[in-house]
Amino acid sequence: MSRSNFSLIPFNRKTSPEIEIKGFIAHQGDRLTIQYQLIGDLYQILIPSPQQLPTRQYDLWEHTCCELFLRLKNTTKYWEFNLSPALHWNVFKFTDYRHNIAEETAIKSLPFDIFQTSELLEIDLDLDLSPIINQEQDLDVAITAVVENQERELSYWALTHPTIEADFHHQASFTVNLSTVS
Repeated sequence: MSRSNFSLIPFNRKTSPEIEIKGFIAHQGDRLTIQYQLIGDLYQILIPSPQQLPTRQYDLWEHTCCELFLRLKNTTKYWEFNLSPALHWNVFKFTDYRHNIAEETAIKSLPFDIFQTSELLEIDLDLDLSPIINQEQDLDVAITAVVENQERELSYWALTHPTIEADFHHQASFTVNLSTVS
């Protein structure tokens, strides 16, 4: 199993709520597991309420949303996964940097759970990657989040911010390597 802990940093600390975003990601065979934890005074941020009928939706990044980008090692092909605390989701595929975006129809649902208290929002995803990725394929990963504050302003969180603007798709954002283990 390939596993990595992470801690996200805001693009602009002056406009970001005083919270911490951390977690872990693991890859073994066809399974990918990721856990996000938003920790702190969560009353500072707007968190969409869980819905009884989660659906595939667009523009989830316009509100608080956790995101994950998976790229096949040594290629430009990658996927963007969006996970809303409302339990809505989507997956997009790209052939290159922001190029040929399409909804990934091989993924029919994203099985994730949420747990929330006044000081913790936890999002847990356990995903079968076999519809899109061969289990022997090494992956480069970018882990990100968008957080909406009470004034409806967005802050952008990532492992790194390699450019002068927040850009989760930038190739230098893919800093975690999940290699296959025999």
